[in-house]
Amino acid sequence: MTRLSLPYPSRSALPPVWLVAVLALSLLVLSAPAQATSRIKDIVDIEGVRDNMLVGYGLVVGLNGTGDSLGGSPFTRESLIGMLERLGVNIRDTGLDTDNVAAVMVTATLPPFARQGTRIDVQTSSLGDAGSLLGGQLLVTPLIGADGEVYAVAQGPVTVGGFSAGGQAAQVTQGVPTAGRIPGGAIVEREIEFALADRDRLHLALRNPDFTTATRITRSINDAMGTRLARASDPATIELRIPPDRDVVGLITAIEQLTVDPDQPARVVIDESTGVIVMGENVRVSTVAIAQGNLTVRVTETPQVVQPNPLAEGDTAVVPRTDIAVDTGEGRQLGILGQSVSLQDLVQGLNALGVSPRDMISILQSIKAAGALQAEIAVM
Repeated sequence: MTRLSLPYPSRSALPPVWLVAVLALSLLVLSAPAQATSRIKDIVDIEGVRDNMLVGYGLVVGLNGTGDSLGGSPFTRESLIGMLERLGVNIRDTGLDTDNVAAVMVTATLPPFARQGTRIDVQTSSLGDAGSLLGGQLLVTPLIGADGEVYAVAQGPVTVGGFSAGGQAAQVTQGVPTAGRIPGGAIVEREIEFALADRDRLHLALRNPDFTTATRITRSINDAMGTRLARASDPATIELRIPPDRDVVGLITAIEQLTVDPDQPARVVIDESTGVIVMGENVRVSTVAIAQGNLTVRVTETPQVVQPNPLAEGDTAVVPRTDIAVDTGEGRQLGILGQSVSLQDLVQGLNALGVSPRDMISILQSIKAAGALQAEIAVM
């Protein structure tokens, strides 16, 4: 009887030991959870590199009968008379009646390092009782800053995303037709001086101040640069020293790309108006028992019309019919959340009780009052 034997691979056909180790290490790295690291660029602001708000008052003309009524908007009337007088037209003693003009507030954001002649976008919003700014043209409007100086001048056709149409019996409005936008509608006339290249020190402002995050950013910068350039003066500010022989722009570019793992406090944010609840991953709950139940009474009135039989005497009458339903919440049981449960366990436990977001807000506040919620509650 012939014995069949399976061929075994030769020693040379087996993968080397180092290859097996590399493959195992790769699988281990891929299966490990990735940390939520962020670039320093995304969590800090650089001192002096900031936007500035501009505002102005102007007139939009060319509206097709959807402008302000001059009787109901006296500021529009006076602005129109003043503008025409500057152009040499005197109509102060005449009866002025037009609905093709609207008074608007013009706003814009002046970006950092905006040079003279640069164009920026502007937004227009109606002040009076105009129905729509569609098809309007904004006249020359100076835009001033917080110091009262003019930094830009706006003019151009208004782009409106909404519309309004209707008749005597119905009307349809989509979007906001009384607000518009002029892309590139303002020209920068004055620059904000800020000599970034001449600075020997800069300050990095954390958008979410935190001691741990500030320490991690400082350590990351010093380790990457090989010298002590950064120092955390407080949880919201990091002082950065600029070496004399170093390019400021190049140094900031290198620092912005460094990554850190920002820390966040345990916080529960509650929006009472919308019922939205946002909880951080570090929220913990000590051992606590929760019971939730509401007494709901529904009263439904369904009146019924009763009529007499044919050829019978009597009057048509309305007989009241009342249906009362009471929900005591007897099906809901007492739930227990274990010691130091995580955010996922907390959410699953509250969902298992069948509570709504509104009831969940009250439960979280009650848990906090009992001292079992190890987090801060911020009510918006």
